[in-house]
Amino acid sequence: MKRIVIFASGSGTNAENIIRFFNQNKTAKVIQVLCNNEHAKVIDRCKLLKISCLCFNKNDFLKKDTILNLLKETADYIVLAGFLWKIPENIVAAFPNKIINIHPALLPKYGGKGMYGINIHRAVKENKETETGITIHYVNENYDEGAIIFQAKTTLLEEDTPEIIAEKIHILEQRIFPKIIEDVILNINE
Repeated sequence: MKRIVIFASGSGTNAENIIRFFNQNKTAKVIQVLCNNEHAKVIDRCKLLKISCLCFNKNDFLKKDTILNLLKETADYIVLAGFLWKIPENIVAAFPNKIINIHPALLPKYGGKGMYGINIHRAVKENKETETGITIHYVNENYDEGAIIFQAKTTLLEEDTPEIIAEKIHILEQRIFPKIIEDVILNINE
């Protein structure tokens, strides 16, 4: 059974969904959540789900090998679920094609630094896009530039607000992300 470590920064709805999916699964198990925000709601979700959640600071992440060493001992795969920091090169190098991220837009559009959450949905709305979606991709040393694993689309209506767009994206994320993680682990999409 493969071991998954999730990185999260916010509310943790995707993290919870992934944890619950793999609790019912023999392919892999989420063994820990790592969080860079001591006020994130994901911490409370982890307590309810009885999953270890470790908070860390930027120094441990970027300048020391604290997080890298922890991951080498505990993780086969790393999943980013609403994690807002760029993954350092030492971690990317140690886990080639083993770090999976979900992005709430159809990359390569609306990717890069600062393009997350409602910022993306506002940009999609301002540009009058007729569709948007999610991109599940491997993580490399650049924001949102890793190889695409899977994309799913949703149609947009002219009257959709950024908040409605966010809801449509959330539905896709909840339905699809855990299954694609499983497919990657089973080498279905390779």
